[in-house]
Amino acid sequence: MAEIKYDVKRGADIYRMILYSRLKNWILKGIIKRDEAVVWRSGLSGWRKPEDLEELKPYFKQKDEEDLKRDKQKIQPIFFPKKRIENILIIDDEEDLCWLLSNILRAKGYNVIIANTISEGAARLKESLDLVFLDLKLPDGDGMDILPKIKEINSETLVTIISAYGSAEKRERATEKGVCSFIDKPFTEENILSLLAQFSRKS
Repeated sequence: MAEIKYDVKRGADIYRMILYSRLKNWILKGIIKRDEAVVWRSGLSGWRKPEDLEELKPYFKQKDEEDLKRDKQKIQPIFFPKKRIENILIIDDEEDLCWLLSNILRAKGYNVIIANTISEGAARLKESLDLVFLDLKLPDGDGMDILPKIKEINSETLVTIISAYGSAEKRERATEKGVCSFIDKPFTEENILSLLAQFSRKS
């Protein structure tokens, strides 16, 4: 166990403030964990576990609450079987991004269709699509609105969200509707190719 001195014999409030602040930060950052450290505080006989001291208990409780909240926000990955990907639809209103992404994909031999709105994208869904890159923030609505339509027409079409506004709540909702992955803007060519390698097979 790590041993951390906790002694304010001088009795000055400033020392207590500095000490509490340091211990609080260490606990909240996970540097000090339960059953992994002991502290010595004047007024107590012997060493004590920090989680047993009344003045430190609130910090451990706060850390537990933050960890629980973080765990709830984590989205368990959904594994999709690899498939042959040939036809890809990009639904995004940023022309530069569409140009960049389509060039990356076409250079690798994929057939690429571009739509800048939800309505344009919906009109192209009847084509044989293997993968859709979908932005969430579009001129005529939320990209989430078209997800059920994509799956209705072809349940095997893979959907990847590309967005700078992908909150944990939206990611969870999208995953429940069948989204297979997320790419945050800005992205790199390596991000795209890595994604394709994850979901595509050669034949």
